[in-house]
Amino acid sequence: MMNGYEKHELDEDAFGPKSGGIVAAFDAFPKAKPQYIEHTAGGGKWTVAMSIISVILLWSEVGRWWRGTEMHTFEVEKGVSHELDINLDIVVKMKCDDLHINVQDAAGDRILAASKLNRDPTVWTHWVDLKGMHRLNRDKQGRLITGEGYTTAGEHDEGFGEEHIHDIVALGKKKARWGKTPRLWGATPDSCRIYGTLELNKVQGDFHITARGHGYMEFGEHLDHSAFNFSHIISELSFGPFLPSLVNPLDQTVNTAPANFHKFQYFMSIVPTAYSVGHPDERGSVSIRTNQYAVTEQSQEINDRVIPGIFFKYDIEPILLNIVESRDSLFVFLIKVINVLSGALVAGHWGFRLSDWVNEVWGRRRRSGPSQGMLGGGKGSFSD
Repeated sequence: MMNGYEKHELDEDAFGPKSGGIVAAFDAFPKAKPQYIEHTAGGGKWTVAMSIISVILLWSEVGRWWRGTEMHTFEVEKGVSHELDINLDIVVKMKCDDLHINVQDAAGDRILAASKLNRDPTVWTHWVDLKGMHRLNRDKQGRLITGEGYTTAGEHDEGFGEEHIHDIVALGKKKARWGKTPRLWGATPDSCRIYGTLELNKVQGDFHITARGHGYMEFGEHLDHSAFNFSHIISELSFGPFLPSLVNPLDQTVNTAPANFHKFQYFMSIVPTAYSVGHPDERGSVSIRTNQYAVTEQSQEINDRVIPGIFFKYDIEPILLNIVESRDSLFVFLIKVINVLSGALVAGHWGFRLSDWVNEVWGRRRRSGPSQGMLGGGKGSFSD
């Protein structure tokens, strides 16, 4: 009779190993049959929640891998350097014929920069609005929008308007172009746009813009003092290769002179910088070299014994800033993704188990309710 177990009609095969092929016979985690699995609403909610969390974590991990990791290090610059390019795009509120542009460096060389830079007559109001703010903007690639196109023909657009090092390095090989000066459309020019790239000695120097007949002992007529106006707009001032979208401290600067005799001075400390994808010593790494700088500005009204103008004093630091972007290999990335998702699933499983236990305990307490024993002192009790 087996104590009456035959009356319950239990199927012992339901609790045994799952029948199937050869693979099922080696299953280390035997499963219960579907008719003995209870599906709960709580389990469904936890499944949906953990699916959403897993997608968020996966997206975050993919984004972190794509951006890579940036590392900034300093070292003494190696090798012997000789040349340094300066990229300048400035508008001065004086006529082009009334301006002199020169460079004097610590090596004793004097460079007549006016003959090597482009100078275009322009109108001040084309560059600033009535409030004195910079009127022209830049596009997403860092180009100055003048509405007139660009000066240098070529198959590549300028600009490095990306926030990641690998994008900057990839676009750094392309040729940059200067925006054309806005047309006058019949207006009388009252300003001069000076722009281009100038090759200098890589030593301490002074780049300055002064009035005709002032600054150096020169032959010719001196400009009348009433024509002095060194108000200026700096759209670009950088050192090294022309990378328009790399933000520099003096880009988009507007500075006005309240008097004819006014002196603007900018003191700049230049730091050589290298952007690299992969460590520079590793095989297959790609890098570009440029420069960053810090600047201090000082301007003041002066008397007629001091030379007015715009003076850029620069010095080169003997250190090199390395900005290296590194990225894990695809194999390491996949391992990290598996670890993150596995951890999320394990945490979700334990969270479900804990919530299920709490619900079970809470349900028992609600079903049992308050109870009282036979020997209580309530109504209907017996006493001797």
